Amino acid sequence: MCSTFPGATAVSEVSIYDWPGADGAAGGSPHLHTASTEAYVVQQGNGRLETLDSRGFTSTPLEPGAVVWFTPGTVHRAINDSGDLRVLVVMQNAGLPENGDAVMTFPPEYLMDSDAYARAAQLPSQNADGGDVTAEAAARRRRDLALEGYFDLKAAVLEAGVAELADFHAAAARLVRGRTDAWRGYLAGGASRQAGATAEQLAALDAAETFYMQEARTTMGERKTRRIYGMCGRIQAWELSETVVAGR
Repeated sequence: MCSTFPGATAVSEVSIYDWPGADGAAGGSPHLHTASTEAYVVQQGNGRLETLDSRGFTSTPLEPGAVVWFTPGTVHRAINDSGDLRVLVVMQNAGLPENGDAVMTFPPEYLMDSDAYARAAQLPSQNADGGDVTAEAAARRRRDLALEGYFDLKAAVLEAGVAELADFHAAAARLVRGRTDAWRGYLAGGASRQAGATAEQLAALDAAETFYMQEARTTMGERKTRRIYGMCGRIQAWELSETVVAGR
């Protein structure tokens, strides 16, 4: 992902895992984000997005051109029905998702112990180039563990309603609460700073001042050389170069 896209969003391309789970459906690790909204723009393939939120359980079709987003607290599971599902992911509050904003739906005994959760969530390596066997095995194990907790959570919501999400939400908050001071720094340097810049630009326009336009520039993203293992799939990210794109 990159933290310097407009609005301090983060953008990445994710090839959803084609690993079948215990229920036969292929996909990634169900999880939620505690402080960031996430959006999918489907590029290719077909699948489904299963969610548990204030409406209960929902399954949303994913097909090329579809756009779907989900707010903090939404438990989501991307399912790769076609085997080649790929989405462009746009994340709010760049810096937070990369630094622990997400919590996977592990069984309760892992959620109650921050050390146990960290051990289960950790990958030994993120190097996906060349097929890192150790990293893939660890990603599969944590996906299966997240599915184990997700299936129980989904069944509870279907049987008793959305109140069944409360305990998982509380556990997620406990797991991340020690990180919020660092997150405030990302917010101040990212989304808040850019919102402040827009407010200053509007004030300048009120005064018919255009000095900030003299710094206008075009920036080009460069693909990183490797895909890393994420929660939903293998992630292709971009770095933004400060090189101005040459005119033609």
